[in-house]
Amino acid sequence: MQIHLAEISECDGKTEKYSLPFEMPAVTYLGSSYEVADSTPIELTIENTGNHVLKIYGKTDITVILPCDRCLEDVRTVIPLMFEQKLDMKQTAEDRIKDLDESSYLNGTDLDMDRMVYLELLMNWPHKVLCKEDCKGLCATCGKNLNFGKCGCKEEPKDPRMAAISDIFSKFKEV
Repeated sequence: MQIHLAEISECDGKTEKYSLPFEMPAVTYLGSSYEVADSTPIELTIENTGNHVLKIYGKTDITVILPCDRCLEDVRTVIPLMFEQKLDMKQTAEDRIKDLDESSYLNGTDLDMDRMVYLELLMNWPHKVLCKEDCKGLCATCGKNLNFGKCGCKEEPKDPRMAAISDIFSKFKEV
Protein backbone atom coordinates (compact mmCIF):
# COMPACT_ATOMS: atom_id res chain seq x y z
CA MET A 1 0.00 0.00 0.00
CA GLN A 2 1.33 3.40 -1.01
CA ILE A 3 0.82 6.48 1.21
CA HIS A 4 1.39 9.88 -0.38
CA LEU A 5 3.48 12.06 1.91
CA ALA A 6 3.63 15.27 -0.16
CA GLU A 7 0.72 17.00 1.60
CA ILE A 8 1.74 16.11 5.16
CA SER A 9 5.40 17.04 4.53
CA GLU A 10 4.33 20.59 3.58
CA CYS A 11 2.34 21.31 6.78
CA ASP A 12 4.44 21.66 9.95
CA GLY A 13 2.78 20.02 12.95
CA LYS A 14 0.31 18.00 10.88
CA THR A 15 -0.43 14.46 12.03
CA GLU A 16 -2.17 11.71 10.09
CA LYS A 17 -3.34 8.38 11.53
CA TYR A 18 -4.03 5.23 9.55
CA SER A 19 -5.26 1.72 10.24
CA LEU A 20 -4.06 -0.47 7.37
CA PRO A 21 -4.34 -4.19 6.68
CA PHE A 22 -1.22 -6.32 6.29
CA GLU A 23 -1.82 -7.92 2.91
CA MET A 24 1.15 -10.26 2.41
CA PRO A 25 0.04 -13.92 2.20
CA ALA A 26 3.61 -15.16 2.81
CA VAL A 27 6.98 -13.84 3.95
CA THR A 28 10.19 -14.81 2.18
CA TYR A 29 13.20 -15.11 4.47
CA LEU A 30 16.57 -16.73 3.73
CA GLY A 31 15.29 -18.36 0.56
CA SER A 32 12.19 -19.93 2.13
CA SER A 33 8.59 -18.77 2.09
CA TYR A 34 6.50 -18.80 5.29
CA GLU A 35 2.72 -18.50 5.40
CA VAL A 36 1.20 -15.52 7.20
CA ALA A 37 -1.61 -17.06 9.25
CA ASP A 38 -2.98 -13.87 10.82
CA SER A 39 -2.22 -10.22 11.42
CA THR A 40 -3.69 -7.25 13.23
CA PRO A 41 -4.18 -4.00 11.31
CA ILE A 42 -1.11 -1.78 11.13
CA GLU A 43 -1.75 1.21 13.38
CA LEU A 44 0.28 3.99 11.80
CA THR A 45 0.88 7.62 12.79
CA ILE A 46 2.76 10.05 10.57
CA GLU A 47 3.76 13.32 12.21
CA ASN A 48 5.42 16.34 10.61
CA THR A 49 7.91 17.57 13.22
CA GLY A 50 8.83 20.62 11.15
CA ASN A 51 11.28 21.50 8.41
CA HIS A 52 10.00 18.66 6.16
CA VAL A 53 10.97 15.96 8.67
CA LEU A 54 8.41 13.21 9.28
CA LYS A 55 8.25 10.77 12.18
CA ILE A 56 6.46 7.50 11.50
CA TYR A 57 5.21 5.35 14.38
CA GLY A 58 3.59 1.99 13.82
CA LYS A 59 2.61 -1.26 15.46
CA THR A 60 1.07 -4.57 14.49
CA ASP A 61 1.22 -8.28 15.33
CA ILE A 62 1.90 -10.77 12.54
CA THR A 63 1.44 -14.52 13.00
CA VAL A 64 3.70 -16.61 10.76
CA ILE A 65 3.81 -20.40 10.50
CA LEU A 66 7.43 -21.44 11.08
CA PRO A 67 9.02 -24.89 11.45
CA CYS A 68 10.24 -25.97 14.89
CA ASP A 69 14.04 -25.88 14.94
CA ARG A 70 14.21 -29.37 16.45
CA CYS A 71 11.34 -31.44 15.02
CA LEU A 72 10.22 -29.38 11.98
CA GLU A 73 6.54 -29.34 13.07
CA ASP A 74 4.62 -26.16 12.14
CA VAL A 75 4.48 -23.55 14.89
CA ARG A 76 2.20 -20.49 14.85
CA THR A 77 4.61 -17.73 15.87
CA VAL A 78 3.40 -14.24 16.73
CA ILE A 79 5.91 -11.54 15.82
CA PRO A 80 4.99 -8.23 17.48
CA LEU A 81 6.21 -5.15 15.62
CA MET A 82 6.63 -1.67 17.03
CA PHE A 83 8.63 0.71 14.90
CA GLU A 84 9.60 4.33 14.65
CA GLN A 85 11.24 5.91 11.61
CA LYS A 86 12.38 9.42 10.82
CA LEU A 87 12.24 10.63 7.23
CA ASP A 88 13.86 13.85 6.01
CA MET A 89 11.78 14.72 2.95
CA LYS A 90 14.35 17.34 1.84
CA GLN A 91 16.91 14.64 1.04
CA THR A 92 17.17 13.20 -2.43
CA ALA A 93 17.54 9.48 -3.11
CA GLU A 94 21.27 10.05 -3.73
CA ASP A 95 21.64 11.86 -0.37
CA ARG A 96 19.95 8.95 1.41
CA ILE A 97 22.38 6.51 -0.20
CA LYS A 98 25.36 8.67 0.84
CA ASP A 99 24.06 8.84 4.43
CA LEU A 100 23.57 5.03 4.39
CA ASP A 101 19.87 5.57 5.04
CA GLU A 102 18.25 2.28 4.11
CA SER A 103 14.80 3.69 3.48
CA SER A 104 14.14 1.67 0.34
CA TYR A 105 10.46 1.98 1.21
CA LEU A 106 10.41 5.65 0.16
CA ASN A 107 9.83 6.34 -3.55
CA GLY A 108 9.91 10.10 -4.08
CA THR A 109 7.12 11.28 -1.78
CA ASP A 110 5.35 7.91 -1.64
CA LEU A 111 5.76 5.59 1.34
CA ASP A 112 5.59 1.87 0.48
CA MET A 113 3.99 0.60 3.69
CA ASP A 114 4.20 -3.09 2.72
CA ARG A 115 7.96 -2.80 2.13
CA MET A 116 8.49 -0.91 5.40
CA VAL A 117 6.59 -3.50 7.46
CA TYR A 118 8.34 -6.35 5.63
CA LEU A 119 11.77 -4.92 6.56
CA GLU A 120 10.67 -4.43 10.17
CA LEU A 121 9.41 -8.02 10.22
CA LEU A 122 12.79 -9.32 9.02
CA MET A 123 14.60 -7.33 11.72
CA ASN A 124 12.33 -8.88 14.38
CA TRP A 125 12.46 -12.43 13.01
CA PRO A 126 12.84 -14.98 15.84
CA HIS A 127 16.23 -16.65 16.16
CA LYS A 128 14.93 -19.93 17.57
CA VAL A 129 11.45 -21.42 17.21
CA LEU A 130 10.37 -24.40 19.31
CA CYS A 131 7.02 -26.19 19.30
CA LYS A 132 7.46 -26.65 23.07
CA GLU A 133 10.30 -26.03 25.51
CA ASP A 134 11.14 -29.72 25.92
CA CYS A 135 10.94 -30.68 22.24
CA LYS A 136 12.92 -33.88 21.70
CA GLY A 137 13.55 -33.30 18.00
CA LEU A 138 14.13 -35.94 15.34
CA CYS A 139 16.02 -39.23 15.53
CA ALA A 140 19.40 -38.75 13.86
CA THR A 141 19.17 -42.26 12.34
CA CYS A 142 15.60 -42.70 11.06
CA GLY A 143 14.17 -39.17 11.26
CA LYS A 144 11.16 -40.04 13.47
CA ASN A 145 9.73 -37.24 15.59
CA LEU A 146 10.77 -38.27 19.12
CA ASN A 147 7.97 -36.19 20.69
CA PHE A 148 5.58 -38.99 19.67
CA GLY A 149 7.63 -41.79 21.22
CA LYS A 150 10.85 -43.71 20.82
CA CYS A 151 11.80 -44.90 17.38
CA GLY A 152 13.46 -48.21 18.21
CA CYS A 153 16.80 -47.37 16.64
CA LYS A 154 19.79 -48.86 18.40
CA GLU A 155 21.51 -46.25 20.53
CA GLU A 156 25.21 -45.98 19.78
CA PRO A 157 27.56 -46.37 22.78
CA LYS A 158 28.92 -43.06 23.95
CA ASP A 159 32.59 -42.27 23.53
CA PRO A 160 34.17 -42.33 27.04
CA ARG A 161 36.40 -39.41 26.07
CA MET A 162 33.29 -37.24 25.76
CA ALA A 163 31.90 -38.15 29.21
CA ALA A 164 32.90 -34.83 30.82
CA ILE A 165 31.23 -32.82 28.09
CA SER A 166 28.16 -35.07 28.21
CA ASP A 167 27.85 -34.40 31.94
CA ILE A 168 27.90 -30.65 31.33
CA PHE A 169 25.11 -30.92 28.74
CA SER A 170 23.00 -33.18 30.95
CA LYS A 171 23.09 -30.53 33.72
CA PHE A 172 22.09 -27.68 31.40
CA LYS A 173 19.33 -28.86 29.04
CA GLU A 174 18.78 -25.49 27.36
CA VAL A 175 20.31 -26.49 24.03
